[in-house]
Amino acid sequence: MMNWLYLHVRAIGQALHRLLAQPLGTLLSALVVGIALSLPGGGYLLLDNVASLARGVSGTPEISLFLDMDAGAPEVAAIEQRIKAMPELASYRFVPRDEGLRQLESAGLGDVLGGLKANPLPDAFVLAPRDEDPALFERLSAEMRSWPKVAHVQLDSAWVKRLHALLGLGRSAVLMLAGLLGFALVIVTFNTIRLQILTQRQEIAVSRLLGATDPFIRRPFYWFGGLQGALGGLVALGTIALGVRALAGPVGALAETYGAVFALTGPDLRASLVIVAFAAFLGWLGAAISVRRHLAGA
Repeated sequence: MMNWLYLHVRAIGQALHRLLAQPLGTLLSALVVGIALSLPGGGYLLLDNVASLARGVSGTPEISLFLDMDAGAPEVAAIEQRIKAMPELASYRFVPRDEGLRQLESAGLGDVLGGLKANPLPDAFVLAPRDEDPALFERLSAEMRSWPKVAHVQLDSAWVKRLHALLGLGRSAVLMLAGLLGFALVIVTFNTIRLQILTQRQEIAVSRLLGATDPFIRRPFYWFGGLQGALGGLVALGTIALGVRALAGPVGALAETYGAVFALTGPDLRASLVIVAFAAFLGWLGAAISVRRHLAGA
């Protein structure tokens, strides 16, 4: 085990030495990888922020449960017990018919309601599900319609369906872009490692004469590709951070026009680690393909 760790530490040292020996080439490669990865990374981050902004502007989707006009206190209490027993709901509130009438009057409909002899509004419950999945809204609605003394169930999920469809389309486009650019970055690393092998072919030949195995020779090239990719991932994070900082002001001003308080956020720690790890994997993959292709003839 200690020998295995020593060999990898030695390979990392060799890879770092090669990276530092050509700072301009290392910088340019990291910029290529970073700028390419910042496009899908920034796009995915933008989609998440757009979803948050849309929810802030439109409010949290809810389900309105209207009762029959003749529903009494026992029936209301029974329905409330059913609601409390549903783990899919995050919260609920009961809106008595008199409170509903007062809300309509405060909304400027007092003149219209003043001509009515009686309150035409039923008691109602307003429910907030834990998840905004449209399928959950439909399932809860179908279940509640079968409850006794429930006259009507109104879903506030039409905009949620449109938002989910648009975000799904955007995420698919971002994933396609990430796949294409990832393939391009594998090719870049492939050519970089190929040039490394060509410039060190005499050193590789001497190492083989001295008894070096293929895994021993390949290991520094693997680490070289992985570290180069990780550097590109860090450049991508920096590029995304600069983009977030540049767009934070205009996006905040746009949100204010809709009466929402919104701040554009950058990638969190988990997303940052995923970007760097993905970039390192692409670098390693390009190095592995190139080494297996060209090392045999070195």
